Amino acid sequence: MQGNRKASPGKQEDKIRSDCFIEIELTKSGGIHLILQSKVGSMYGKSINDLFVKMCGSFGIKNAHISVNDYGALPFTIAARFEAAYKKLVKNNTYEFLLKMNKNNLYSSSKDKMRRSRLYLPGNEPKFFINAGLHKPDGIILDLEDSVALSEKDSARYLVRNALRSVDFYGAERMVRINQLPSGLEDLQYIVPHNVHVILIPKCESAENVISVDEEIKIIKAEKNIDNDIFLMPIIESALGVIKSFEIASASQNVCALAIGLEDYTADIGVERTNEGKESLFARCQVINSAKAAGVQAIDTVFSDIEDMDGLRASVIEAKILGFEGKGCIHPRQIEIINKLFAPSENEIAKAKKIILAFEEAKKKGLGVVSLGSKMIDAPVVKRAQRILDYKP
Repeated sequence: MQGNRKASPGKQEDKIRSDCFIEIELTKSGGIHLILQSKVGSMYGKSINDLFVKMCGSFGIKNAHISVNDYGALPFTIAARFEAAYKKLVKNNTYEFLLKMNKNNLYSSSKDKMRRSRLYLPGNEPKFFINAGLHKPDGIILDLEDSVALSEKDSARYLVRNALRSVDFYGAERMVRINQLPSGLEDLQYIVPHNVHVILIPKCESAENVISVDEEIKIIKAEKNIDNDIFLMPIIESALGVIKSFEIASASQNVCALAIGLEDYTADIGVERTNEGKESLFARCQVINSAKAAGVQAIDTVFSDIEDMDGLRASVIEAKILGFEGKGCIHPRQIEIINKLFAPSENEIAKAKKIILAFEEAKKKGLGVVSLGSKMIDAPVVKRAQRILDYKP
């Protein structure tokens, strides 16, 4: 070691629950000296100390002063904060300290899974991770992009990776929004091997954007011997993205949905975003039609006013009428309304029953053509009807 070196991620004044501040100073001698101040030290001090001993051994740290201010952080957060601090000092160390995968996280997803609600969580705020699944969103997005400051990007990667392995999301689809390309490709190493279900590609403007992410995922899966499906959700956030939305939606078989982000889109075309949404109607309709033409889901943008429940309700109703199948959430209180309004209505359930009945009758008669009244029924219609009937609130 070239003298003493010190590093720490985050700010010490960020005294928030379920997180910690760690400062590491590598020294030439003296062994490991740990100073721990913890809100839960009386109950978990020994286990926290044991975790630091294990991490130091794993990274080959023999001499260091380590100061820890702990505000009730869980082991996955402590480990992520420690690794981020250490790798600020030793940048060529590629070892990963991985906690055991939580068995409750070993579930898969599917391309046509219902995605009514997806809850955004800042990737550097572990306090939001722990109970997010209890609010019953269809999906949870651990965000590495807009909600994370540039100085916190590295720390967020370790936190998101560890959360994917450790946090119980109670069956919610596990999503990660990577950074805008090309830097987002670097994020994939931290999430692909750890049972992620859907990767969101922000500010997507071409099929090449999708293909580059898809190809990188294939490479990592082969290297790490990963065989679970990983789906893609490009986010259309610019005028160019809207124009190229069909080629984006159809760029890979792994695209499961096409989403729209209106904050950046309206800024790109130079208008103010309104709740009424006239300024974005063309873009929303274009994204919906592109998604449907490509055979994938269309997902609406977030509703940014978390206090306006009536406005949210109206926004969801309009989105469903237009053809969207889900919507983003920025607060848990939005989930219930979004889930309820995007759920199948009584009329949709009744129609689905008729479609399935007609399909079954045609099969019994050996007919190659299925019809309901004057309308022909093809396989995608039958599949959607079955999905409606399979819906469980």
